[in-house]
Amino acid sequence: MVSATFDVTGIGNAIVDVIAHADDAFLAANAVEKGAMTLIDTARAEDLYGRMGPGVEMSGGSAGNTMAGIALLGGAGAYIGKVAKDQLGDVFGHDIRASGVRFDTAPLVGGAPTARCLILVTPDAQRSMSTYLGACVELGPEDIDEERIAASRVTYMEGYLWDPPRAKEAFRKAAAIAHAAGRKVSLSLSDSFCVHRHHAEFRDLVENHVDILFANEHEIGALYGTDRFDDALAAVRALGKVAALTRSEKGAVIVSGGSVVEVAAEPVDRVVDTTGAGDLYAAGFLYGFTRDLAPAVCGRLGAIAAGEIISHVGARPEANLRDLVASKGIL
Repeated sequence: MVSATFDVTGIGNAIVDVIAHADDAFLAANAVEKGAMTLIDTARAEDLYGRMGPGVEMSGGSAGNTMAGIALLGGAGAYIGKVAKDQLGDVFGHDIRASGVRFDTAPLVGGAPTARCLILVTPDAQRSMSTYLGACVELGPEDIDEERIAASRVTYMEGYLWDPPRAKEAFRKAAAIAHAAGRKVSLSLSDSFCVHRHHAEFRDLVENHVDILFANEHEIGALYGTDRFDDALAAVRALGKVAALTRSEKGAVIVSGGSVVEVAAEPVDRVVDTTGAGDLYAAGFLYGFTRDLAPAVCGRLGAIAAGEIISHVGARPEANLRDLVASKGIL
């Protein structure tokens, strides 16, 4: 086996987030589905952007957020995602490299612009996302670096990546390379609507190709066609794999080889914005996993990282995550 150079290599949609506050009336007036991620075209992106209030722009994308979190915890991470050779593409590349993540996917030249996600945060801290994928859809198998995947302890993919067809091919290639090298493959289901769109393929992925699964209670319920969490949990336990099933303020349930442990949510003074909570949970968990820490400790690391991210606007940490974790008596 090739020695591990990276803890985790993430593969995802390279997106710049535009985050603004809005109320439920604005969502209704502009036909934005609350709490969901909806794919939009260029015309819709331009129209909705023009209607949004003042916003904050920052690099995002689900797997990109996770990789930034891992790097800020002190892990070695790399990222594969497609941006265009434009201003937003430069912003994305600068931000993720500045966080300590290796990113050198060749940019798209002469095609669609860099993707952006228009995120509306309501007073209840729910985020409703309208995503223009742009250059993301051009990520393909040729962008997968075989040596990098083989040298990563875990290859991590966001479920959102299953929408663009060529990106789907890229992940299948990466998963095959990882397993051939004796490495682990991880998947985040990302969104219950995404699960419904690709239900059969996601079931096949989870049951036959994924070693480490991340899902919230709605997503795992959608995967197994039930609104009873205990039934979905039983289905996951039967797989005998590693899974982190998050339940918001109820904490998370960690499954490892059929055993189950519950981990409490990290207390926060006020929930401001849930954007990126699942992404940073995965960052903390995978950081612990790649250091062979116990499942309960991995879950606690995920809870601490998620707790930090929901305490402010935006999906990239503002606090020093490594210091925060140390202050809790971990690491």
